Amino acid sequence: MERSRIDAAVDGARSLAAEAGIALPGFASWSRADWLAGAGSEAAAVRPAMERGLGWDVTDFGRGDFDRVGLVLCTLRNGTLAERDSGAGQTYAEKFLVAQDGQETPMHLHRRKTEDIINRGGAALVVELRPEQADLDTVVTLVDGLERAVRAGVPVRLEAGQSIQVPAGVFHRFWADGGVVLAGEVSSVNDDVDDNLFLDPFPRYAAVVEDAPARYLLVSEYAEVLSGAR
Repeated sequence: MERSRIDAAVDGARSLAAEAGIALPGFASWSRADWLAGAGSEAAAVRPAMERGLGWDVTDFGRGDFDRVGLVLCTLRNGTLAERDSGAGQTYAEKFLVAQDGQETPMHLHRRKTEDIINRGGAALVVELRPEQADLDTVVTLVDGLERAVRAGVPVRLEAGQSIQVPAGVFHRFWADGGVVLAGEVSSVNDDVDDNLFLDPFPRYAAVVEDAPARYLLVSEYAEVLSGAR
């Protein structure tokens, strides 16, 4: 993806959140320079946020067609893998998501993460679940806290305020239908590096084409910063 388009997508997500009255943490407005200055400071106060993967992620999932397959995410809260594995401390995560009309997050699963996908506002969010086991055709889950048996491949339509639980080990995809959707994700600890298995093997993060100076620092770039490579 072009850097200019990534930065514009973050600008758009911030504007949509503000218009909807969704207040984001202060770091959601930080520039690339703000992050780099904080990470390089003697106190390095922002390093824990970077180590937890807090901040912006704009991806086309390696498809090269962001309008059709893509998502804008901001990780607001997240525990560490050590906290996840010990079951103590911050064992939860939260994300803010923006999906444009018809824009899909492709079929994937998480081995370690159970999540609620929430329609915070806008158009309808359509979610499709599939068991990993090919001989199963139903997923028993919760929709707004009520148990529901969801048939594999049958779309579940979430209107604003509704949510669906996606258990660990269940394939899922989702897309906005009828307009932009502001969504949320509340889950166990999030690990986007090693806990995403896509049905079609494409990368989780976008390859970036540097067509303009970068204004935002993406979560996928933190590892290089923390290692001192940037």
